[in-house]
Amino acid sequence: MRILKLDEIKALIDDAAIIDLMRDALSAQAAGECETPMPMHLTIADMTAGPGGPARDGSPALPQARGEVHMKSSYRRGGKYFALKMASTFAGVGNGIMLLASAESGEPVALLEDAGHLTDIRTAAVAAMVARELGRTDRAIGILGSGIQARLTARFHARVLPVERVWLWGRSPERVEACAEELRGTVADVRIAKSPAEVAANAKLLVTCTASRAPLLFARDLQPGTHISAIGADSPGKQELDPQILRRADVLWCDSVAQCVELGELQHARDQKDIATHSLTVAPQNSVADFTGLGVEDLFIAEWIYTHAN
Repeated sequence: MRILKLDEIKALIDDAAIIDLMRDALSAQAAGECETPMPMHLTIADMTAGPGGPARDGSPALPQARGEVHMKSSYRRGGKYFALKMASTFAGVGNGIMLLASAESGEPVALLEDAGHLTDIRTAAVAAMVARELGRTDRAIGILGSGIQARLTARFHARVLPVERVWLWGRSPERVEACAEELRGTVADVRIAKSPAEVAANAKLLVTCTASRAPLLFARDLQPGTHISAIGADSPGKQELDPQILRRADVLWCDSVAQCVELGELQHARDQKDIATHSLTVAPQNSVADFTGLGVEDLFIAEWIYTHAN
């Protein structure tokens, strides 16, 4: 079994190629070519931190989470490999691995010790791809969040759009300033906003990449013709958008409607399930892309890395 370390993996990444690869992955998924089961989630409780807030259904409070772990898998029928992925976040720090195995024998062929980096990469690449496929031409984008996903969001969107300015917001002033300083190496003009509403007032392409469990953006904040890529909600209870945003969207795109109803923004606006689509078309109207992250994306990027490493 080939073992690929993080440095080897980073050296192989081609941003433009990965963006196109994510389009291929979602096209294959939408065409029914892939076996991609629902993800598994583990919440790792911190038994020393005391109870968190009460659950929405009124049940007793549980210990606060120390970390969360996501496990995903996929197989494209007729393909040479299937993939298993584990990605975790503890105290804001990502980690993980991807395992690629033979679809003929089940024998593991490659272990990608990517520390969660490929999950971050493919997530940013998918969001950039969606902006491109929707025909966006924005010169300003707004990003909610200040972690690695915010940094990669700016980097990948700059590959498909004529980005000149980034509006950035985050809860921690120190982390936001550090993120802004790094982004200035990608986009010269980075502005730090005092609120999510200020971001929305200055950009019509918004990307939310936080771990929020309450809305950050509201329908009243948005300009006409705004597109939002909602990345952060990927497990039960997470939420970045006011449900009215989904209800007022002219286009509501989901990477997987089934997953989004359970894990994404759509879990808070289930009445919109029937209008959600997997099809990407030019959309000058108000639009929302609800991302929960698919195992097929992990399969395609793991296979691509392994192939280009040989």
